[in-house]
Amino acid sequence: MVSGKLFIQPKIKNNKLKMTKILLIEDEESVRENLLDLLEAEGFNTIAAADGKIGLELAFSEVPDLILCDLMLPEIDGYGVLTALREEPSTAAIPFIFLTARTTRADFRQGMNLGADDYLTKPFTRAELLNAIASRLSKQATLTKHLASNYPSNQFGSEMQVIEICLRRTLERREFQQFQVYYQPQIDITSGKIIAAESLVRWQSPELGMVSPAELIPLAESTGLIVPIGEWILQSVCKQTKIWHNEGFSRLRVAVNLSVRQLTQPDFCQKIVEFLIGNNLSPSSLELELTESMIMKDVNSAIATMTELQSIGVKIAIDDFGTGYTSLIYLKKLPINILKIDRYFIHNVANDPQKAAITMALIQMAHNLNLKVVAEGVETEAELSFLRQHNCDAMQGFLFSRPLPTAEFEKLLFADNGLMG
Repeated sequence: MVSGKLFIQPKIKNNKLKMTKILLIEDEESVRENLLDLLEAEGFNTIAAADGKIGLELAFSEVPDLILCDLMLPEIDGYGVLTALREEPSTAAIPFIFLTARTTRADFRQGMNLGADDYLTKPFTRAELLNAIASRLSKQATLTKHLASNYPSNQFGSEMQVIEICLRRTLERREFQQFQVYYQPQIDITSGKIIAAESLVRWQSPELGMVSPAELIPLAESTGLIVPIGEWILQSVCKQTKIWHNEGFSRLRVAVNLSVRQLTQPDFCQKIVEFLIGNNLSPSSLELELTESMIMKDVNSAIATMTELQSIGVKIAIDDFGTGYTSLIYLKKLPINILKIDRYFIHNVANDPQKAAITMALIQMAHNLNLKVVAEGVETEAELSFLRQHNCDAMQGFLFSRPLPTAEFEKLLFADNGLMG
């Protein structure tokens, strides 16, 4: 690691007088140099720092067009860098992308709530990095134009404020057609068949284009706008699940991620009942996913609501397990059916003795509590083989499929059942 040294490496390409300037803040020298080589090959003007303090100094003095920043840094970590940037008018609106190996939703949401624009999980591909950069630069140009034409100068300083304005307007007008539900299949590890799917929302804004879930979800949660969005998702999922049941996939279960704001709504359970009855849908076909951190905010209240939902027949899952704060004592008391192991533990599990030991223990513990186990983020055959060897029940991840629009997921269902050529 090189500390206290600046790496300023501008490069001219195609005789451009002005190029996009990217600041890279990364403490691992090998990673930093590889990224610099990649960015320079694409013609970007690159500036780099080996710690958060120097990164901030460069950001304030150079005012780059975009910042790539590792989360775990010496001197000042990524959260501290981002907080300082957003408090300074000259850097408040610079697109900011986290680069990190940490994959929990709590980390993800914390970064997005502080004003990050995207979150790339290591290891990422060259294409993923360049797509993220292109998306952020394109979005920034759109927002700049949108601000200039619709709002007085300097009225809004950050991209998230503009996104919030557009989101509020969309919900006030009840233009829910802008939202789409994507589905990522869950696969029974023994049979290899699709047994369930996790639903994920996407927002295609007429003004902003496709808004990343990394922006939408934390913003919606922090403002309370997740409540109407969540209701729409639940209604849409129940309606679509019934359609698939009528088409012959009667055992398919669909999971919906809940926000703590939804869970604490006094009429939440009643609305779930209404959605199920309104679509003549079996309660066991709906799965509600909660994170550990959500539950621990108010354990007693959460247990009461979860117990009521489970009594109806709805399946309850704990998402991102192993990364939050749930003690094993509480786990035994929680009325849940499914435990989802976070992708952090699954990544490279076949070659990492510590992850392997933890994952095996989680699977065994869950089975002792009569819970089904779903492994998230499965990307390799080696990971799948390990999970099969240790009796994990189900998996989801890019090894089988990315999240898909409704029509594409339906094609996958028919193909999985041998009903397509």
